Amino acid sequence: MSHLTEEQKTEYFRRSYTAVDGLWFMKVEERMGFEQALQIDEAVWRVLPKIQARALKAMMNLPSGLAGLEQALSVRLALEGFEFDIMRQERAVEVAVYACPWHQIMIKSGRGDLSERVSEVICRVENETWAGEFSEKDGEKIDFERQARLCRGDGVCRLRFVSRSG
Repeated sequence: MSHLTEEQKTEYFRRSYTAVDGLWFMKVEERMGFEQALQIDEAVWRVLPKIQARALKAMMNLPSGLAGLEQALSVRLALEGFEFDIMRQERAVEVAVYACPWHQIMIKSGRGDLSERVSEVICRVENETWAGEFSEKDGEKIDFERQARLCRGDGVCRLRFVSRSG
């Protein structure tokens, strides 16, 4: 362990994380078909982002609401290897994703034609879950919207997290 830098350790775990996600999906797909694998993947991605959001919220001592979500998303996207910009607006946070490691993995593995279908389900549920984890119980509710997607050939993903007073 002492021979690896912190950056190398982080890269090791990031690669392991992405590899296990893809491997388990393909094994379920082999046994049950693509649609079943996608349904199970959706169930997983309804839970994992809760764990991730709560962990970052606690580690970084972040508040609920858009301000906390903006900080958590910046860290999450950087850790996962996205190329992105985050812009704060009056009642929203907009994320422009220029390179998505998940989309790139699908293209590299020859499954780029499935990227849009996977994104339709997984990216939506993942980001809705993050928004929900930073919504306040009796106050600000954060909704997730998508305005453009790399996997559709838009050249960028535009993700919006919009604050609705509650």
